[in-house]
Amino acid sequence: MFKNYNINQVVLPLDLEIKLDKNDIAYAVNDVVTQIPDEAFATFSRETGCPAYHPQMMMKVILCAYTQSVFSGRKIEGLLKDSVRMMWLAQGYEPSYRTINRFRVHPEVKEILRQCFVQFRCQLVKEKQIDEEAIFIDGTKVEANANKFTFVWRKSIERYSVNLVEKSNQMYDELLEKEIIPGIERESSDELSTDELTKVVKQLDDEVMTYDKKIEASEVGSERKQVRSERKAPKQYRKQFKDFVARKQKYQNDMEVFGERNSYSKTDHDATFMRMKDDYMKNGQLKAGYNVQAATEGQYVLAYDVFPNPTDTRTFIPFLDNIENNFFKLPKHIVADAGYGSEQNYEDVMENRKRTPLITYNQYRKEKKKKHKNNVFHTANWEYNKEDDTFTCPNGKQLMFRHVSNRTDKYGLTRTFKVYECEDCSDCPLRSQCTKAKEGNNRKIYYNEKWERQKAYIRQLLSEEETGEIYGNRKIDVEPVFGFLKANLCFTRMSVRGEEKVENELGFAFMAVNLRKYTAMKINQRKDNENNPTKNGSDHQKPMIGTIFKLILASYVPASFITIYLTRRLSIIGSSS
Repeated sequence: MFKNYNINQVVLPLDLEIKLDKNDIAYAVNDVVTQIPDEAFATFSRETGCPAYHPQMMMKVILCAYTQSVFSGRKIEGLLKDSVRMMWLAQGYEPSYRTINRFRVHPEVKEILRQCFVQFRCQLVKEKQIDEEAIFIDGTKVEANANKFTFVWRKSIERYSVNLVEKSNQMYDELLEKEIIPGIERESSDELSTDELTKVVKQLDDEVMTYDKKIEASEVGSERKQVRSERKAPKQYRKQFKDFVARKQKYQNDMEVFGERNSYSKTDHDATFMRMKDDYMKNGQLKAGYNVQAATEGQYVLAYDVFPNPTDTRTFIPFLDNIENNFFKLPKHIVADAGYGSEQNYEDVMENRKRTPLITYNQYRKEKKKKHKNNVFHTANWEYNKEDDTFTCPNGKQLMFRHVSNRTDKYGLTRTFKVYECEDCSDCPLRSQCTKAKEGNNRKIYYNEKWERQKAYIRQLLSEEETGEIYGNRKIDVEPVFGFLKANLCFTRMSVRGEEKVENELGFAFMAVNLRKYTAMKINQRKDNENNPTKNGSDHQKPMIGTIFKLILASYVPASFITIYLTRRLSIIGSSS
């Protein structure tokens, strides 16, 4: 005996919601997008032309696809025809892959995603899944949608540009020496600008044209041959200077694309070549990518940003500005690893933002080791006399204060050092172990008072029980998020090009990570409540008619069977009432 199965039987087009589980991720997607204010979608409305798909529907469809690790526009289009949850969210609409791709890179989607993260955080706070005590910041590198052999390096362009200047100046001097063209007015004698090179090309064009007219006017073969030989040099110079103009413009464009970076990709100009940890030997590979920064709490991404520079130190302050301006107010504690520990970052958090930085510095772990503390040649272990303002070296010699030195790095940050110098290191038996200074020079110490105070403050904070426990949660809070993104969601490479488009795609990816975790937490809570009920009796029952519909409509069944079944059940309900 088999259950009734007839593929040729007519079935009713039922509501697809009944096919979804109680805690299906589609409900979480629907809830988080529905909470976005309607004003955020107003910019997509238009008065003329064919009515557009509702941006709410497009957001739900793309977010749901990302939660299923589907990032291709064509595959999202396929899911709209195959997936029950996608068909329910789209309510029967089937936008094409072109529409999907155009929507997710639209500039206005950035604001919708921002609202999405803000509303999701408010929901987490309301449900007490996060406590707003601290945020955990970290970064990861994600490969760009670019070929790894499309690199352009700043040093190479600078070297080529210098060679171009030297060669163009040399050829211009040759033109003047041979009296092929008259001289031009130059802004600088150091190099020829693009406009000046263009003027030289125009003069050479006129010179070649003069020779062409002579050849056409001459009827004697020997004279024509002589003129052709004279025309050969201007034509060669013209070809060279045309090449100079094209190369000069290209190098200038390259330098504009670089900005403050040292490289970029030809297929994605906003991507920078960074060392990725994805090869089998764990040696790292240089690939075009983006430095993605995320702020988390409770393993939920609350804010994110994209930067082109590979180091985390210089992304910290602009990322905090972005959080405060666009996402939420900073909590009391800001937690990050040693990659963010710097004098400028500590100063910004403590003095400008009035927050507590739980951020280690590069030598923090090393300084806690016994080997470092017992090393007498480390200046941190040398005795300091506050009254005389001197240090004492292992040989008992005094290092006296000499002068103050200010150092400014390439980013404009100025640091102040106090310079101490030993009185005499000439006959010291420990000289080879203590210093690498040349013979005749004494050991010097460059002491940054501000930096040392900051390090001492950080050491004190991390040694306290409360703040030390908060910092201890860093690895179990922010690090798993990148594991969820790359390993679970399989989001390891961008699908779009350009920083603005990449930022939109990362917003979808991070929100997909949040929704998957949120749904999993809800399912686990439901199972715990079923295994450990907290109240007597059963939960409230749905009305009988609703139960009947749910039982009947749980799957597609023949229309005739539904009619008969409903008629019988409704007659029973009517007679009992």
